[in-house]
Amino acid sequence: MAFQPIVDVEKRRIVYYEALVRGLNGESAFSILEQVTDELMYRFDQECRVKAIELASALGMQERLSINFLPNAVYEPEACIQATLEASQRVGWPTERLNFEITETERVVDREHMRSIIESYHRMGFSTSLDDFGNGYANLDLLTDLRPNTLKIDRELVMGCNASKRRQAILKSLVALADALGIHLVAEGIETREESRCLLALGIPVQQGYYFARPQVEKLPKVADEKYD
Repeated sequence: MAFQPIVDVEKRRIVYYEALVRGLNGESAFSILEQVTDELMYRFDQECRVKAIELASALGMQERLSINFLPNAVYEPEACIQATLEASQRVGWPTERLNFEITETERVVDREHMRSIIESYHRMGFSTSLDDFGNGYANLDLLTDLRPNTLKIDRELVMGCNASKRRQAILKSLVALADALGIHLVAEGIETREESRCLLALGIPVQQGYYFARPQVEKLPKVADEKYD
């Protein structure tokens, strides 16, 4: 696992880290996920959760931990969460500091199942995020059925927002929508100071991207003070 910080620019602090899959030799998440067959999906999902919690604890992480999960790997929320709970208890990781990011929404055909997962996780004290919002299948219609705590705005909407009135208009609308639905926003893929400043001005202070820090293995990346300015 590699870890990448998610920061609150307004409060000038890291609010949580996202755990990202990496190969033993540094291979990308994409190259690893390509090898995960339907038969291996459940075991892979379980192993990733446990490994993320163990490494976060070993590295002394004090912030919240965000873990990606594959909805199709969760056949029954209460049963499939047991390994996660056992790992948390074993290393002393508070479950209220766990967030689960829903990935690969394009492969989920059963919206009722995804809603059941989110609602079950909320009852157990976890928070949830909908990843890649605004790109591909992760679009507005999902919010008619799902009630995640956070929407992670995809890089496609963030890229060059400081120089794009159309992107700014869309992002401003998302801020109003999230406020009306009681959902938090995180902007993904920030690569420049100008993008970060624009998003802050639009009302999206919680941000993630290479501008702040790249994912790192074996240590928790920090964010330089000037990145907040």
